[in-house]
Amino acid sequence: MNGLTVGILLPFLGTTLGAACVFLMKNAFSSRLQKTLTGFAAGVMVAASVWSLLIPAMEMTGEEGFMRILPASVGFVCGIMFLLFLDVIIPHQHLDSDQSEGPKSHLSKTAKLVFAVTLHNIPEGMAVGVALAGALEHNSYMPMAGAIALSIGIAIQNFPEGAIVSMPLRSAGNSRKKSFLMGTLSGAVEPIFAILTILLASILVPVLPYFLAFAAGAMFYVVVEELIPETQAGEHSNMGTIGFTFGFLLMMILDVLLG
Repeated sequence: MNGLTVGILLPFLGTTLGAACVFLMKNAFSSRLQKTLTGFAAGVMVAASVWSLLIPAMEMTGEEGFMRILPASVGFVCGIMFLLFLDVIIPHQHLDSDQSEGPKSHLSKTAKLVFAVTLHNIPEGMAVGVALAGALEHNSYMPMAGAIALSIGIAIQNFPEGAIVSMPLRSAGNSRKKSFLMGTLSGAVEPIFAILTILLASILVPVLPYFLAFAAGAMFYVVVEELIPETQAGEHSNMGTIGFTFGFLLMMILDVLLG
């Protein structure tokens, strides 16, 4: 199995293994642990956005001064606007809320929860895809090892995410198999968007720096709009901060050592 295939499949494997916790555990995660894991995911995403996406985007331009940062700046803003658009048009509901977001619909709460996590996973799939595309087209700026490091980091933070989806669904009365399936399907969007991004980026090589920054902006949107507020709401907010710290450090170390 080559690096490209491994890079695409690792994040989905992380989600699937996490969702499988529903077969091993009786109760949902405690608030303290859930905040820690959510903070960890946020830390991984921020570090990955900087070291794996924004810095390579600036290095690939081969320019100096303002032109060096232009693709990264434009792509970053476009990525945030894209996720903002999806947030508005897709009906979804977050785990810590009883209120639905997006347009009104008759979807079940379970479906809306899965849509929320799926929305969260889209930029992660794009990030993996564009990093792998960068490794294929600009190996000197984005080595394959660096792209795999990003994939490993996202897979690690996807493990608790898969459990955070499947365990509450089980607690809500769904069967273990259905909870596992919903948790797994929430991560299926990642390899799909990774492949789509690789195909687009390979065709539009000159704008690859914009693609990298676009994925970074999309991930930042998820962190700021969803993950950080979840870690700071209610009690044990300090656990979210601790989780963020370790997630950020882990992803930074992976990227620097493997990249």
